[in-house]
Amino acid sequence: MTNKRYQDLQVSEGTYVPPVTTAYPEENPYEGLYKPVYDRDFPAVDASYPYFDESFRNRWRMWWAYQLILRMLGWILRIKYGLRWKIEGDKHWSRSSWITRWRLRKYDFSRGAITVSNHCYRHDAASVLTAINASYHTRIPMFAPNFKTKDQFFLLVVGGIPIPEAEGGLSAMKAFNAAFDAYNERGYWFHIFPEAKRWDWYKPLRPFQKGAFTMSYKYNKPILPCAVTYRPRTGIYKLFGPAEEPLTQVTIGAPIYPDTATPRAVETERLLTTTHQTICRLAGIEHNTWPSSL
Repeated sequence: MTNKRYQDLQVSEGTYVPPVTTAYPEENPYEGLYKPVYDRDFPAVDASYPYFDESFRNRWRMWWAYQLILRMLGWILRIKYGLRWKIEGDKHWSRSSWITRWRLRKYDFSRGAITVSNHCYRHDAASVLTAINASYHTRIPMFAPNFKTKDQFFLLVVGGIPIPEAEGGLSAMKAFNAAFDAYNERGYWFHIFPEAKRWDWYKPLRPFQKGAFTMSYKYNKPILPCAVTYRPRTGIYKLFGPAEEPLTQVTIGAPIYPDTATPRAVETERLLTTTHQTICRLAGIEHNTWPSSL
């Protein structure tokens, strides 16, 4: 199967590009390929939805979810996808998230940070959160309809916050924004996929939407760029997944800090472009075939 976005793609030596087995769109980078089944009940995502929930019950539930569910999923990903990670510049890959978080301590994350990565398989968010040893003080804006799928429970306990759709009205978006204002005041971390839609095992980096970078500027919060990349499924890992599914790894770059003295529109564009270029580098992409933004 061919795809024109792959024809001029150039990667560094040793960078693995999975075979194209999916009919990826060639013109619309935000087209949805994931076809979920919406068979779960979920409250209306309107102005009454509890976007900000700091109740003891919810904090206790999320603490246990991060200690048990996310940690357990991290080990499952190590087995099924050979998940490993490193900070850019390291010679060796690691499977100890504690060591990675300890090494990130040299950066100023006193206001939290916004992790940003490519959106390339079902468990990419869990992969990034595992790699940086994220705490339950993490929130992730997510496509609201996905909370009506079989993944509902997991999305909630990892800190997913549904993004109001148009029918929710302006009041719903105001409530959503107010919630993130409150989370920011408490120093929470955020995770955002600026590619918006998930394309499994896609190699080129698609154009970014501006949400993550608008938040970075608004909250004076650094962007922590992460690239999820692949390697062939070999050895014992062939027992845990089909051959067409590659193994995964996460490379973590240096944080990108916003300059709030620069006009918002100019600085947001700089943050977007710099982050896109950085993740391309982390992913071993020397010539990408999509622009940074549309």
